[in-house]
Amino acid sequence: MSATLASLLHRLEPTWSILLVEKEAELATESSNPWNNAGTGHSALCELNYTPEKNGKIDVSKAIKINEQFQISRQYWATLVENGELSNPSSFINPVPHMTFVRGAENVDFLRRRYELLKDEPLFADMEFTTEPAKIFEWAPALMVGRAEDEQVAATRVAGGTDVDFGALTRALVANAEKQGAEVRLSTRVEALRQQSNGIWQLRINDRAENKKQVVRGRFVFVGAGGGALPILQKAGFKEIRGYGGFPISGQFYRTDNPEVVAKHLAKVYGKASVGAPPMSVPHLDTRVVDGKPALMFGPYAGFSPKYLKKGSYLDLFTSLRFHNIIPMLAVAKDEFSLVTYLLSQLTASKKKKFKELKDFMPEAEMKDWRLITAGQRVQVMKKDAKRGGVLQMGTEVVSKADGTIAGLLGASPGASVAVPVMIDLLKKCFPEQFTAWEPKIREAIPSFGTSVNADPELTKQIEERTNKALGLNR
Repeated sequence: MSATLASLLHRLEPTWSILLVEKEAELATESSNPWNNAGTGHSALCELNYTPEKNGKIDVSKAIKINEQFQISRQYWATLVENGELSNPSSFINPVPHMTFVRGAENVDFLRRRYELLKDEPLFADMEFTTEPAKIFEWAPALMVGRAEDEQVAATRVAGGTDVDFGALTRALVANAEKQGAEVRLSTRVEALRQQSNGIWQLRINDRAENKKQVVRGRFVFVGAGGGALPILQKAGFKEIRGYGGFPISGQFYRTDNPEVVAKHLAKVYGKASVGAPPMSVPHLDTRVVDGKPALMFGPYAGFSPKYLKKGSYLDLFTSLRFHNIIPMLAVAKDEFSLVTYLLSQLTASKKKKFKELKDFMPEAEMKDWRLITAGQRVQVMKKDAKRGGVLQMGTEVVSKADGTIAGLLGASPGASVAVPVMIDLLKKCFPEQFTAWEPKIREAIPSFGTSVNADPELTKQIEERTNKALGLNR
């Protein structure tokens, strides 16, 4: 998010000075790291948690919105490639089909109804549906080999899906920002920040590599620190952050780099969460392409750590507690019993039980080929709610001060895939006086800006052809 914002700001205001501060010695070591996230290029083509069912009716509006947002990100990346600001797009985005795979009569019926609702939407026009085992075998053999012949199964597939390495993309965006004059400081921590009477923010930063402390000032501060954003925003002390809390959830994935196993599966396949499980638990078997090498990962398996970052402190959760956010967090704990139950079941699950979940997807998987890896920390946002006391926010949310001088991003999925539209919305909110003048420049980079791609089939086709060509996705 921060790298995207720096890129956008330089395009809109090339004379502004930009400083990026990163506490680690390298960029993108937390949630943007490819092994710390699912990397689906969240476009809602396969993720069932974006098409919830309530009272027998499936709502596809969120799926359409997220796909629209992803198209904005794709267009911006394509423009950067065309302008020579990003090179070698295959280093961060690769074609990988997106599939949904379900088992059992009830889930088959759900997937069929979901398909019927989406197939006529321009952004989902290429979606295929089948209940034929032979067809699913053709799409993803590993899902079917060794499976009982009488098991009811169904799948959807969109051949034009992608895998995105957001770590590589982050580093490329920051490298380009540096070429254009931005300053980047690694191994540097923000220790304190306060707003002066003239509206300027004063930040005390500590360069741990050189053991040097310094005070820097800026007219605008964005906190894109992943799970570490909440503590920094709390230090800023503006009233809009009051009532926000964060509950950290750690995760694990099974991963294999065995070429023989990897060659049997080329797809991102999402399933359906078990009854009572929260949306974040949706199982998926993903092809990942990192540093040009394909691999497979399956998960997620949830765990608990009080850290807000993978390299954070065990005190993160406790030091974030305030009088104003304890009640919302307790209210969520009371209402979200399914989340508590899910976490407990995951914490007590044996390695053998976890591997059985993988075998439900890939019947012939062998444990010797797979290893458990620790993923990034997810910090689920909790905030005040007038009726319930507190609610769990499943998506991402930008929190900003009323004067627009500071903002931060909280939450998780869909996250990085929608970084460009989220940062544009932030610019509109925090720079209302400048935004009208910026719109032509935004439209140059994102031709569909201000319009609905999904409402215009011809526009959808044009954007797809252009971005596929620029990003090298026709291979």
